[in-house]
Amino acid sequence: MSITAVPRGAHLTRRLIQLYVGLALYGASSALLVRAGLGLEPWGVLHQGLAERTGLSIGVVSIVVGAAVLLLWIPIRQRPGLGTVSNVFAVGIAMDGTLALVPDVRGLAAQIAVMAAGVVVNGVATGLYIAARFGPGPRDGLMTGLHLRTGRSIRLVRTLIEVAVVATGFLLGGTLGAGTVVYALAIGPLAQFFLRFFAVGGNPDTEAGADAEVTEPGTGTEDAAGDGAAVASAPDDGDATVTARTPEQAILPQ
Repeated sequence: MSITAVPRGAHLTRRLIQLYVGLALYGASSALLVRAGLGLEPWGVLHQGLAERTGLSIGVVSIVVGAAVLLLWIPIRQRPGLGTVSNVFAVGIAMDGTLALVPDVRGLAAQIAVMAAGVVVNGVATGLYIAARFGPGPRDGLMTGLHLRTGRSIRLVRTLIEVAVVATGFLLGGTLGAGTVVYALAIGPLAQFFLRFFAVGGNPDTEAGADAEVTEPGTGTEDAAGDGAAVASAPDDGDATVTARTPEQAILPQ
């Protein structure tokens, strides 16, 4: 097995700061998209729809959904890292906190500006928390786990999950609009740029793009950071060599 990794404990303080700043900014960016009122990111549409139906705050709904998605990791044999568990709680708390501080935005020009800020901040946040290498969030881990367990492409798995999430959220009353489209088009390039910008130690391209060669089919391997976030191999089909993508490779568009 050949993996280029950040040594265990190296830059630990910076990585922890990156993780929690990134998660806080992620929640804040989602709140900005809510206040802009022009459409949310796919999971935000679902969270808002469920909040409308249940009377819970959107941040609390985000926490509940994150915990539920994390339970789905069990049958696909994904193992959470510190970043995974932190993601469940930190994003929702930051989202509700930002919504309490930021009022509704009036006027199309102001809405567009807040929407653009939300998308850019989301890209910064994604780069920060993924580059910290403490494990993917629950929703991203579900996607990568299904990819590796089913053998289907990341693009297909991600598309199916997000279409299902958006459709369900929209039917429940979530906001779908121009902001959703802008987010879908912009988040990949933004996250890729900030992932490389915030890479901790070593060559950013190497940290963001090294494949792990798994020589035993049907087993998992820890991610390159060695933090206990598993990158599971594909199903056992008799092939002795499986290429397992790191979480950031799988999350970002290929």
